[in-house]
Amino acid sequence: MKRAGILNRHLSGALAELGHGDGVLVCDAGMPIPAGPRVVDLAFRAGVPSFAEVLDGLLAELVVEGATAAHEIRGANRAATALLDARFPELDLVPHERLKELSAGARLIVRTGEARPYANVLLRCGVFF
Repeated sequence: MKRAGILNRHLSGALAELGHGDGVLVCDAGMPIPAGPRVVDLAFRAGVPSFAEVLDGLLAELVVEGATAAHEIRGANRAATALLDARFPELDLVPHERLKELSAGARLIVRTGEARPYANVLLRCGVFF
């Protein structure tokens, strides 16, 4: 049994299968989930778990070389904007419709219980060496 880190066996296993360049979408409860990518749905209730909790848990275990979010986040969700700006100084911003298109190419989608708008980010996995 794992002692620390991500304990959810489905999520932990999915993370172990990721490689350099793979996409991981961390999304709110309202983001449309495209057919194709593996999905680990962590949503329990509105707001649980939060986007911030899940994102920080993933960042503790993944090497991330880039991140993309919807530019609409800037005017609609100050908390998520501040979180992403703090974690990703070079955050790429695209229209929300484009982010939905890009999510179809993700290798993994992690759905949170977040209930505030535009709390979505597409992470691009890096390599540790």
